[in-house]
Amino acid sequence: MLFRARQFEFRFPRPTLVMGIVNVTPDSFSDGGKFLDADAAVTHALELVAQGAEILDIGGESTRPGAAPVSEAEELRRVIPVVEQLASKTKVALSIDTLKPAVARAALVAGAKIVNDVGANREGDAMWKIVAEFNAGYICVHAQGSPQTMQQNPDYTDVVREVGEFFSERLQTLLNETGIAAEQVVLDPGIGFGKTPAHNLQLLAGLRSFTKWRRPLLLGVSRKSFIEKLTGAKLNERLPASLACATLAVQSGVQIIRTHDVAETLQAVRMAEAILQHENVD
Repeated sequence: MLFRARQFEFRFPRPTLVMGIVNVTPDSFSDGGKFLDADAAVTHALELVAQGAEILDIGGESTRPGAAPVSEAEELRRVIPVVEQLASKTKVALSIDTLKPAVARAALVAGAKIVNDVGANREGDAMWKIVAEFNAGYICVHAQGSPQTMQQNPDYTDVVREVGEFFSERLQTLLNETGIAAEQVVLDPGIGFGKTPAHNLQLLAGLRSFTKWRRPLLLGVSRKSFIEKLTGAKLNERLPASLACATLAVQSGVQIIRTHDVAETLQAVRMAEAILQHENVD
């Protein structure tokens, strides 16, 4: 299985990829305001690379539940200097986390290789045309609603089945109508994006079902609020639960883990991989 993002190629099976989160925002739920300055964001990103991140995911608009939208001009102001600097300072793949086609285009021009699209449930095709034009990697994230509305009343009859149906329909659209190749697509079930804690647990338990499309799976659970709802852990106490989810995800066939805590996550998934190599196969 191949994931291609412009000149980058990741061939699976291979060790799990760890994607480091770089939030250039004042209001992200975990580290909002810490790296709003471009130089601070770049320094943080390079630290994540030193810890072992093979992809950096750079975002200038919070997608936490209820987050206020950011203007296109402001999002560009936040992220483009960071992408430009990182493109010249590191050789890892850069991902732009955005809902806006214009921001995706500018970031790809500046050196990004992947578009991480929480708005993959949209009807318009402007974002997908840009991904096809640049031969960029594309992370297709399932979300119910928008960041402003998604946690108001998440509703599913069978969340695993319905997310699977979304992936099936979206892959058909991407491959047949937009010019995006299968090798460019990664699937993300969107933990916390229009889901209750119970929905998130059902998705985590059902990750294996999403491997049937033979596309890499990405999981982002790092420090998310459903952990507090289930365990009582406050924001700065959620690493153990995040690592539990990451290691179980690796066992379920997930290839990319998106995280704030790169060093700890890398150690956990490498240990899980070492154990799984000794699994008895009947």
